[in-house]
Amino acid sequence: MMVNIGIRAHDIEADSLEELVNAISDKGLTSVQLALSKSLKNMNTDSGALSPGFARYIGDAFRDRDIQIAVLGCYINMIHPDRTERNKAMDRFKEHIRFARDFGCSIVGTETGNVNAKMGYTEENFKEQPFFDVVESVRELVAEAEKFGVIVGIEGGVNHPVHSPKVMKRLLDFVESNNLQVIFDPVNYMTIDNYKNQEDVFHEAFDLFGDRIVILHAKDFIIENNCVKTVPVGKGLLNYHALFEMLKAKKPFIQVLMEATKEPHIEDSIQFLRGLYKRSTY
Repeated sequence: MMVNIGIRAHDIEADSLEELVNAISDKGLTSVQLALSKSLKNMNTDSGALSPGFARYIGDAFRDRDIQIAVLGCYINMIHPDRTERNKAMDRFKEHIRFARDFGCSIVGTETGNVNAKMGYTEENFKEQPFFDVVESVRELVAEAEKFGVIVGIEGGVNHPVHSPKVMKRLLDFVESNNLQVIFDPVNYMTIDNYKNQEDVFHEAFDLFGDRIVILHAKDFIIENNCVKTVPVGKGLLNYHALFEMLKAKKPFIQVLMEATKEPHIEDSIQFLRGLYKRSTY
């Protein structure tokens, strides 16, 4: 069984759409997470610019090289303290939902934002009100997704209100819709307190919402100055062997999208993932 590896498109340096798809294809990658504004800088991707024709044009460029747009990345602050800014962000996400299928994509992804306008770690995110603000926004996005047969993929992490697997499960329980699914990035849940028991975090996530995981994000981490620091795949402490054993058993062929992994590390990271996946047991 082969591992199904893709990459976050804006981790590839490219000056044009053609150059981007060729670079991804030449690496043997099968899928991407595409953030329009980050990867298509020479095109107008502002709110209101999308159309079925635009989406089909972009989608065809990837399809012609046998690459699937697995996720449209539209990472917004869905609980922005300024209501006007929050509404703009929500409208942008809904526009991605409306045209996702024209891109050949069924998932639009985001994290859950921040109580502050500027993103970053704050324990204020962990209070009840931010959680219920997230619930309100996710319900609104999922209601739109249900109309278009699209999935809202929510990614949790310690910098956001959905900061643990338990809180992710709580969100899934509050928003009762199969159009809400999970983008699982295990590094996002790593802290100085739990990284030595990271396998417990994996098991907790799979026990609580393994059936709802639709994408795995792959990056890595080290501990530096008593903090978790992100590094390219295979260059850190994440126990991919344990993670892949779970994936093989419970989520075969799930798309594994590398992120925070740029040149000159991409080829090494691909070989690391392929080798480890092949050696992991099921």
